[in-house]
Amino acid sequence: MCLAILALGAHPDWPLVIAANRDEFHHRPASPAAPWSDAPDIVAGRDLQGGGTWLGVAGGGRLALLTNVREPGRQLPAAPSRGRLVEDYLRGSLSAADYAGQFNVNADEFNGFNLLVADLDGVHYCSNRALTRRLPSTGGVFGLSNAALDTPWPKLTRSRAAVAALLSTSAQPEPEALFAILGDRTPPEDGLLPDTGVGLQLERLLGSPFIQSETYGTRCSTLVLQHRSGRVEFRERCYRPTGEVQGESVWTRALGTTSAKAAGGSGWV
Repeated sequence: MCLAILALGAHPDWPLVIAANRDEFHHRPASPAAPWSDAPDIVAGRDLQGGGTWLGVAGGGRLALLTNVREPGRQLPAAPSRGRLVEDYLRGSLSAADYAGQFNVNADEFNGFNLLVADLDGVHYCSNRALTRRLPSTGGVFGLSNAALDTPWPKLTRSRAAVAALLSTSAQPEPEALFAILGDRTPPEDGLLPDTGVGLQLERLLGSPFIQSETYGTRCSTLVLQHRSGRVEFRERCYRPTGEVQGESVWTRALGTTSAKAAGGSGWV
């Protein structure tokens, strides 16, 4: 997951809105979002190489998403998969606050990560490169890419502003409008790009919200929409290396339940 916009209390009827892109090498095997056969209350994709997942929801209002920290030259080759952090939280019983709190003292074994964990009591940001903190529950729109929370990279500030504007002017968060924000392929000006040590050509490729190339790019876009009634909708749209849509799934559940059903009677629409 390389771009995530999180809106908390920014819409009167939709207290939680997440719009996120997962960027990864196209050859890395993964399965699309669905209830897990060994844990049916979890709805998420699966990383079939390293294990775990990048974003998922579970019963009891549990949610987690992860982005890697871009820091070339500071990688531990034998580090465990960061996707396990999302899986461990979704499978576990710790509250979001307790799960986040443990990373203040026990995260050096992992390469750099950002992790958002949520339950019915709130949303917490944790990282092994930044301080853990609880996010305010009302009126906030936050952005996360491959640096600390709300680091003002152009792709993040552009997407965050677009989501905030949409929620402030629309009766409901239209999925197609959110997917359009995530699908923005407009590159920023070179002078606005961050310098993360990967070189200007790669910074340009990684600079837009949606990344498209033959080897690395946006593999899927995900929306998590929670209505004030308690209904949660999980939408995932997967892409080919060409940037064309490969498939889409829509899963719904009532907040607090431990089962999910596919919208329209099928997991794929």
